[in-house]
Amino acid sequence: MSDLRVTFLGSGDAFGSGGRLQTCILVQGGGTGFLVDCGASALISMRRFGAEPNAVETIVLSHLHGDHFGGVPFFILDAQLISKRSTPLRIVGPPGTRQRLRETMDALFPGMSAVQQKYAIHITELTPGVRQEVAGLAITPQAVRHTPGTEPLALRIECGGRVLCYTGDTEWCEDLVPAAQDADLLIAEAYFHDKRIPFHLDLASLQAHLGELRPRRVILTHMSADMLARVPNLDFECADDGLVVEV
Repeated sequence: MSDLRVTFLGSGDAFGSGGRLQTCILVQGGGTGFLVDCGASALISMRRFGAEPNAVETIVLSHLHGDHFGGVPFFILDAQLISKRSTPLRIVGPPGTRQRLRETMDALFPGMSAVQQKYAIHITELTPGVRQEVAGLAITPQAVRHTPGTEPLALRIECGGRVLCYTGDTEWCEDLVPAAQDADLLIAEAYFHDKRIPFHLDLASLQAHLGELRPRRVILTHMSADMLARVPNLDFECADDGLVVEV
């Protein structure tokens, strides 16, 4: 069993609350390096915090909203033109990832999807509830409740003998229990403190179910401006851009 190094390259929401960058979490260890989500600002955060794009073997996506996957076309373009990638890139995401990525690439850079990259790109689409081994990771996705059309997943990721869970964006639902139960680290959305809105998780709902989840450690992320104002008074670890933790 080896420690994992988790770097929050981006810990913000879709709206730049608190001046934070969009969701992008770098995990290193277990013989690999991977991103959990790759928001539109991902390359900015990687340059800011000294993360090497070519050291990322896999990008794992929780859902298909721009603040969680919109950085992938830029990552692919950088790999071709700037970082001069030669090793394969694996992109793992929910059903529909392949088509949505192709459409987004062409919307941002017309004709991009037809360009033959100088490195291989392998895309794997996950099936909710099915454990799948990809590039040294064992990923079990669970379908959760977020905006229709984004194919939202909570991700349970096994790597180096450790278990990480990322809720993605979701309101509370029972499918979070098998995703997060007994995880070494639960990275949980806490968009509001106790205000319940559709499609997003509030801290009060998370707290009410921690006895079922039993994670060894919890770090809150993807917080609104209202939630960020409460951070100094919370009895929880909270992510910030550039935070590094060992698991």
